[in-house]
Amino acid sequence: MRKLYTLLLYLLAPLVLLRLAWRGLRAPVYRRRWRERFGLVRPAVGERVVWLHAVSVGEVQAAAPLVRALLQRPEVSLLVTTTTPTGSARVAELFGDEVEHFYAPYDLPGAVARFLDRVRPQLAIIMETELWPNLFNGCRKRGIPLVLANARLSARSTAGYRRVPRLMAKTLAAVTAIAAQTPRDVRRFVSLGADPETISVTGNLKYEQDIAAGLAEQAVELRRQWGDSRPVWVAGSTHQGEDELLLDAFRQVRRQLPDCLLVLVPRHPQRFAEVAALCGRRGYRPVLRSEHRPCTSDTGVFIGDSMGELPLFYLAGDVAFVGGSLVHRGGHNLLEPASAGIPLVTGPHVANFAEICELLERAGACRRVENVTGLAEAVAYWLRHPGERAQAGEKGRRVVEKNRGALGNVLAIIDRYLGHGAGVSPAAGDMSGREA
Repeated sequence: MRKLYTLLLYLLAPLVLLRLAWRGLRAPVYRRRWRERFGLVRPAVGERVVWLHAVSVGEVQAAAPLVRALLQRPEVSLLVTTTTPTGSARVAELFGDEVEHFYAPYDLPGAVARFLDRVRPQLAIIMETELWPNLFNGCRKRGIPLVLANARLSARSTAGYRRVPRLMAKTLAAVTAIAAQTPRDVRRFVSLGADPETISVTGNLKYEQDIAAGLAEQAVELRRQWGDSRPVWVAGSTHQGEDELLLDAFRQVRRQLPDCLLVLVPRHPQRFAEVAALCGRRGYRPVLRSEHRPCTSDTGVFIGDSMGELPLFYLAGDVAFVGGSLVHRGGHNLLEPASAGIPLVTGPHVANFAEICELLERAGACRRVENVTGLAEAVAYWLRHPGERAQAGEKGRRVVEKNRGALGNVLAIIDRYLGHGAGVSPAAGDMSGREA
């Protein structure tokens, strides 16, 4: 089955290259370092290389506490790979030259072999939901322990993988250990053929993210630039087709709160100019973060056209909407606004964060809405009731605090293969009782 999969990849390779070239026309960064995607990387520095793969910005952010913990171990060298340029940029912002960075190879046997032969990792750590048959087989053939960290499977992903059961069973047989987020994820991995003995429930690393030092002070200054006394709604990680809906909801909110400011943060940087133009067509004169100028009383929309600053925007705001949920994208990280202590609203499509959304809803920190009218009503309600808003924000913060612990559990698994420990800590393996 893997041979058929590989043949299909080789047949699709010209289209992949054309797509890479086409994206490079719009975003030149896609044209750079393309050789790395075929495994043509320089040898990694260090005798004991730990390789961690995080596909894009969200996965890099989730991996950040784990990366920082591994950086405290001077005997290992850390290599981080990503798939997207935005993920690469986030690695550089967070860690600078403390880690090496390459783009991950395409899942072609030749590219995988070149990459692994040059990097020669002692341990491979793959974040979340990346299941690559040739890459995993390459690690197995070389005796490289392979850990899936913060592993999760949505119902949609599981259904897709079940269409190729033999391929998935062989792919998962190459995995040494799976550190799953929830018992539900364990059941889904087992249904695809994973060995239950390799799986532990360790929790979600996204709960481990702390507010960076000095960020609260920056938030106070940013809020002053937005307007201390005006209500601020932050809409983060928005997608194409979603911004129009948000502006419709914003118009309804402004009927009740005419001085409300919408902070609009598109998920992908190539859409910054597009969203600014959309706001202009809707009659707003947006202020862009890149302009570094304060908003006036006439400013309706502020566009966060920067990378890595969404936690700062949430911290400076009053209410959050988390994007990818009014359109069929599965939603994005709900824990960032919860950590900032502000209530949040999400659309109906939250498959990527279903368990987290349920926890926050039960705690009273999150409202899930079905449409533009529901979104406008939820946002306006919290903006008009500061006491209830503060209580909801504090409930969200408590959910985050109560569910910490994943980092220690994942490190305990990793230590089996780095010689620092002897298995999972007592907390790992049974977290089914955790709740808000």
